Parts: sequence; C-alpha cells; structure tokens
Amino acid sequence: MRLRSTLACVALLASASAQAAGRPRYGGELRVAHGGPPEIGEPALADTPLEATLLGLLTRPVCQDTRDEGAVPALARQLSRPTAQALQLTLPSATSAQGLARAWMRLASNEGASPYRALLHAVRGEARQLTPRGAVLELPLSYPWPDLERALCHPALAPPVSATPVGPFTAAGRGALEAQLAWPQGRPYLDRLQLTATDQRGLSRLWSSRQVQVELGVASETDSVAGTALYATFLAFSPRRLPADFRQAVESAIDREDLTRLFVQAPAQPMPHLLPPALLDAPGRPRPAAPPATPSRTVTLLYDASVEDQRAVAERIQVKLHDRGYTVALEALSRAALRARWAKGDFELMLHALLLPPVPGPALAVVLEAGGRRDLLGVELPAIGALPAATARDARARERALALAGSVPLVPLYAQGLGMRFAPDVGGVMMDAQGLPSLDGLYVLPAEGAALGGRP
Repeated sequence: MRLRSTLACVALLASASAQAAGRPRYGGELRVAHGGPPEIGEPALADTPLEATLLGLLTRPVCQDTRDEGAVPALARQLSRPTAQALQLTLPSATSAQGLARAWMRLASNEGASPYRALLHAVRGEARQLTPRGAVLELPLSYPWPDLERALCHPALAPPVSATPVGPFTAAGRGALEAQLAWPQGRPYLDRLQLTATDQRGLSRLWSSRQVQVELGVASETDSVAGTALYATFLAFSPRRLPADFRQAVESAIDREDLTRLFVQAPAQPMPHLLPPALLDAPGRPRPAAPPATPSRTVTLLYDASVEDQRAVAERIQVKLHDRGYTVALEALSRAALRARWAKGDFELMLHALLLPPVPGPALAVVLEAGGRRDLLGVELPAIGALPAATARDARARERALALAGSVPLVPLYAQGLGMRFAPDVGGVMMDAQGLPSLDGLYVLPAEGAALGGRP
C-alpha cells in the first residue's frame, strides 16, 4: 500500500512538472505594427476595429463579451442584478466609478454627439444622471433589458485613458507600452509591447523583413486573418434635403458586391440589410429600377478623412450617382467634426461607419440612433427586452431590422473586420465576440521552443 501511494505521488509530481515545463513564463517584448494613427482618441470616437483594439490596451469597458461565456467582468470587479430593474457594477475604486459615470453621462448628453448612447437607452434617464456610492455604480432601468450587460461591453463605453491605469498596459514613451502588473484580470503575458504606426506599404515591408511579429489593420491578403465583420458602413441621407426617391436612386445605382470587392481594402462583405451578415443572415434584396429622370441636383457627401477606404468608396458613389442626375461634391472631415455634423443633422449625404455590438438587439439600437430614429428606441427596445430568452430577443431584433429598413434614412453598404497577421512564434491568439484580438493574452515562443513570456 505504501509503495502504491509513493508511486502515485511520483506520477503526480512528474505530471505537474511536465505541465509547468510547457507553460509559458512572464516576460518578453512583442513588436506590433498597425495601419492606423499613432495616437488613439477617446473611446466613443476610436471606434474602428483597429482603434478599439489599440485602445483596449490602455482602457477597458466594464466587461468583455466572450464567444461562449457572455459578459464577464473586465474593468468592473463584479456585475450583478440586485433586482430585475437594476444592474449594479462594482468598480476597482471610487475614483474609477466616478470617472466611468462622468464618461457615460457625457456620452448620453447632446454634448457627446455619439450614436453609442443608444446602448444606455434602457438606463433610467438614459444615463444622464449617475451617482456612484463609493466604488459601486447602480444602473436603474426604465424597462427590462436583459442584454444590457453585453451592451456595456462595447469598446465605446470604456472610460477615457487617464493617469489612473484602467487597462492591462500603461504608456511608457513613444510607441511603447508596459504591462500593468496589478491588472485585476491577471497581468499580461508580456512585459512590453512596441507599437509602430505605418501605411499599407510600410506594413508589407516590415512583415517581409521580419521586423514585426504582429500586424493589425492589414488589407485582405492570402496570409492574413480577419475578425468578425461588425464595423458597418452606411450611406446616411437627409430626407428633409433630398427627394423622396433618393433611396431608390442609390439602391439602383450601387452594386454592393462590386463596391466591396474593388474599393474596400480591409476584409469586408456586402451588407444588404441594416445589420451585418454576422448578425442577420438573410437573402439580399433585388436592386430596384432607376427612378424617373429628374433635373440635375448638386449634393455634398461627407466622409471620414481618417478611414482610408472611405475616400475610394465616396468617389465610387460620386460616379454612380452622377448617372442618376446628382452632382456629388466630396468633403473629408475628422471623425469628431463628422459626428458633430451628424448630431446637428447638418448634412445631405454622409458615410457613417459604426462598430456594432455582437448582439442583434443592442446593434439595432445603435443603428436606429445613427439613422436619427430615436423615436423608435422607446418603442422597439422594450418589446425586445420583454422576451426572457436570448434566442427570442435576437430573432425579434432581426425581424424588426428587416421591417424598419425602409423607414430609417440609411443605405447599408458593407461590413468590415480587422485584418491581422501573426508570426509563427506568437502564441495565445484569441478573439472576443466583438471580433477584436486580446493582445494582452499573447506570448512569444523562440525557435527552440522555450517561452519568453506567458501567464501561469
């Protein structure tokens, strides 16, 4: 009996040693190149997949929407429902709770000028008045909204980057980030990230010369992978300034397959409905016939100067609408200026791109807000939230997206994902439900197989 017990202990120790030997250790540096701006702004404006990924290194929303577990705490220590009509968030400190409340109240106000405020619509007063109690922030609800936890995981709802660390990394000089050892979710595998901003030509050069191990924001290429396509681009139009048959003119002129294949560099797919194919997999609609010819009309199309694909798309729309009697002038704006014009309704045409949540109900809320149909939020969202089963809520949201398409002044164009490349020696690649990679989970394995970095 004693011999058997001894052999069992030896086997257990051997198994533990084998696991420890194959387990990556902390440490190391990862070189990352990306095709975006060197500086990332506030969360509500840094909403391309690339910007949201980079911003997620320095700040996080209260939770993370995973593919299998739903909403799990990230910045928040705990998410709980003390009653059916309230959601309670426990933050790391009173300071972080106050900072988050201020960020959400600004987002919910007209000052925020953000379509993502629709994610807070179910909160009483639409989150315009929030008062934390110490580290606890309670969100009373105006109506049942079981999808609120997953809506709060959206990157646009993260607090701004501040002197108080609220992300897995902290800034350490130009392009350098260092691991925050006290990050509540477990310190990152790596000690350091080195970021390099460049263009598509620079990405190709750095990759071919093996100067970087990870590339983000690459165009569709044979050796790249793509996250879920949830970054949706719409052509928004003003019904007050354009004729009633304008939607028919656009739909008859634009070939979404042609537009996506020839004029969008990032991994993308045509989007015939108000929600991307990843959330609404329904047959496309036939293109309508062109409306009767009308006198020539001059309009201005606004687009985002920081999104490389949008200029090519805007120029294509300019050409196609010319065949329908519209002379289209193009105007590039910063994203902040673009959202300000959107909030005032001061535009005729606008390319409006949004990072939609990976849940149909919250995604529909953002689209209705972006389309200027706030009047529909108080009608549609309570009816969706009243359904107890997630599958039923998702089905209802999809049905309403199809039914409401003609009454929302948005023409859906295409949905994009984040193009990425990872070197063979990079491990720990994981994607969240938003289609974004978790860079704090990466580690580097040298050629000989010993790990330089990792989480125990």
